[in-house]
Amino acid sequence: MRATKAFLIWGCLVATVMVPLVVAAQSPLLQWRQPIYIVAGFAGIAAMAAILCQPLLVGGYLPGLAARAGRRTHRVIGAVLIALVVVHVAGLWMTSPPDMIDALTFAAPTAFSTLGVISMWLLFGAAGLALMRRHLRIRTWRIGHASCVTLAVLTAVAHAMLIEGTMGYWSKAALCLCVVVAAAKVMADLKIWRSFRRKKS
Repeated sequence: MRATKAFLIWGCLVATVMVPLVVAAQSPLLQWRQPIYIVAGFAGIAAMAAILCQPLLVGGYLPGLAARAGRRTHRVIGAVLIALVVVHVAGLWMTSPPDMIDALTFAAPTAFSTLGVISMWLLFGAAGLALMRRHLRIRTWRIGHASCVTLAVLTAVAHAMLIEGTMGYWSKAALCLCVVVAAAKVMADLKIWRSFRRKKS
């Protein structure tokens, strides 16, 4: 029974991650794109998949990964996530510097560009707080990290849903929904915001 449950959980995760990648790989829009742009786009999709894995690892929801092992893997995936974001932004910069300058300076006319940049800085903030964890009070760190992560998830999901590109709408929507649900569940299970209420009171 446990083996069946573990198989289903891992199978659902793999499907949720792989289906958007497969759909994007089959998109006819790719034939009009430069290789660097394609790499940047797939880095963005992979980054969303990494964001999904993060709360699942922290919460210990993945069979075979105990809480401690899950947290170690969480740190590794976090580094991979930051690298994917950098590749995503750098690739788009190389293909269209003016558009990226507008996005990074919040002068872009499109909402998804602004949301993407906000999400990027929030992810950088979460990573920076992770590196400074030993130098901060545990409650301060938890609130700061959780705040950055929560806002990063919301803006990343909005960023992805507003883009009309190679990702299929329904596969993208399913991935984004799973990201939000996973993040909300781990926040509730670990009672992150209870620390905030205690500090505020």
